Amino acid sequence: MRNTYREELETLTHDLVAMTRAVQTACVDATRSLVNADLAVAERVIGDDIKIDEMGVSLEQRAFTLLARQSPVAGELRQVVAVLRMTMELGRMGDLSAHVAKIARMRYPEKAVPAALESNFAEMARVADQMIGMAAQTLENADAKAALELATDDERMDELRRDQFRALLSKDWSHGVEAAVDCALLGRYYERIADHAVAIGRRTIYIVTGEAPEGEDWPTTY
Repeated sequence: MRNTYREELETLTHDLVAMTRAVQTACVDATRSLVNADLAVAERVIGDDIKIDEMGVSLEQRAFTLLARQSPVAGELRQVVAVLRMTMELGRMGDLSAHVAKIARMRYPEKAVPAALESNFAEMARVADQMIGMAAQTLENADAKAALELATDDERMDELRRDQFRALLSKDWSHGVEAAVDCALLGRYYERIADHAVAIGRRTIYIVTGEAPEGEDWPTTY
């Protein structure tokens, strides 16, 4: 009975990694729709968001079932609780990717991002993709040491966000209020995706070590 329980717990973690990869795909595709003004890709990201939500609901239900059927202790309990929290983080990351795609759709056939900020957003997207991939990898390998690197990667995202604000508030900004609002929202979406990736890394560390890192390098997510 206990062996079966551990196998179910391992399967739960495996499927959580699969959900993380699905979110990574959504983020990459949302960026593609944004930088290329690709309406078809934007529609796909928006439509597929419900699939990510369904994956999350399934994971939550299975986690609660494990809690009800068994009495997990120590590392097992940490793992089940962390799965529940990470499912929430991933669901929000999927929503944020869909928000990016919705702005791309709203501005089609024009690009939502002015040429002056294209390189900034391209780097933001690259960092977000890297962080989601790292979150999946650290979770899959139970690698607490690698998970610590996510906080460092998040610093790069924060730098890009600051660069973005400087451009938006510059007297040289000539793209109007509408474009400024779009870019401010888009930048916030990518920044929050990165924050959620850090939160997943934090919970991976908690699963492995029993202690979660604290401090300003480990942002709180909602």
